[in-house]
Amino acid sequence: MKGIRFLGLGPEIILLSVILFLVEFVRGAVLVSFIPIFGKNELMLQLTIIGTAITAHYLTDTILKTFIGYLLDRWSARWIINIGLLISLIGVVLFTWGYHPWLFIFAAALYGVGISPVWIVCLTKVKEDQRAAQMGYLYMIWLVGMGSGPVVLNLILDSKPSWGYILLVSLSSAAWLISFFAPDARQTGALPVPFRKQWEALKERLIAMKPLLPGMVIQTLAASMLVPVLPSFAKEYLSLNATQYSILLLLGGGCTVLGLMPMGKWSDRTGRKPFLFIGFAIFAVMLASLSFKPSTGMAYGIAIILGLSYSAVLPAWNALLALYVPPSQKGLGWSLLSTVEGIGVLIGPVIGGLIADYISIAAVVWISAALFAIIALIYLLFPSRWFAEH
Repeated sequence: MKGIRFLGLGPEIILLSVILFLVEFVRGAVLVSFIPIFGKNELMLQLTIIGTAITAHYLTDTILKTFIGYLLDRWSARWIINIGLLISLIGVVLFTWGYHPWLFIFAAALYGVGISPVWIVCLTKVKEDQRAAQMGYLYMIWLVGMGSGPVVLNLILDSKPSWGYILLVSLSSAAWLISFFAPDARQTGALPVPFRKQWEALKERLIAMKPLLPGMVIQTLAASMLVPVLPSFAKEYLSLNATQYSILLLLGGGCTVLGLMPMGKWSDRTGRKPFLFIGFAIFAVMLASLSFKPSTGMAYGIAIILGLSYSAVLPAWNALLALYVPPSQKGLGWSLLSTVEGIGVLIGPVIGGLIADYISIAAVVWISAALFAIIALIYLLFPSRWFAEH
């Protein structure tokens, strides 16, 4: 409880973080394990259908963030979350009839629609004077949920595939039921204003931050490029077996989770610029070093440093974006910025797969590292005033 008081977390954001954990647990389990493994082994679907389903999920989630934000500035956050999670639950339930390819893709797309509001509402509830620290807490919840979901579901799918489906439906139902207790107020606390006026207010901030917009896409692009090649890279270049690869991921993800809250507090006190520059620079160097085929012990050490550098970047980056969100239209502002960042997530895996197929897996790692290095250099050269309150 001391930690909760230390971060200034109110009951609203604590309840939302519980919903966020359940949603991200199911999301990680669905995208990483259920759709690929259950879809192929149990439903006998082609890989093309499975890949299309994952793309459909991310596409609807990204596009609808803008629409959800517009609604949040007008209607009750409780009912928007509740209806969204009900749609998400319906999507999970439909997977049981997924042996029809079109229905399998539709279920994944529907699931993407349903989870869109939760993260946006969490962002609007964070206190401005403790944004980096509280965002560190939310990112920790997000990472733990996304990371633990696939691990737990993999263990279940190996023994009882039907139990995995029951777990996903149960947790999705629990998140929906808890959402009845979510905050029952518009995010702005003000009278609704026309969309055109909201967009004009946000456009002024977007114009002011236009040098940052490419970085928003490049960051998610560089990270998502690695997703389709990581298992093969670990096997071919790091000579890791399945167990060692799991340990590598746990070390990197665990250090990210452990570092988020202290890094967030530190960033609140000292400023965002050094965290963004140093964090991205270290991440780039460590990522590139993996391509030199280090020993297993060295690879574990690099994973730890990667995790800590990522934990330094996430809260500081979000606190920087918060400066450009119009205070009177938080829902719309955060949803549109999330949509811009989502562009990289949509195209990154495709680009990474193409580079791996036509050049090499190592080339994907090198190009991703180069993109992170470019981002670090950009932040180093940015005027300090861009990191201050606007």
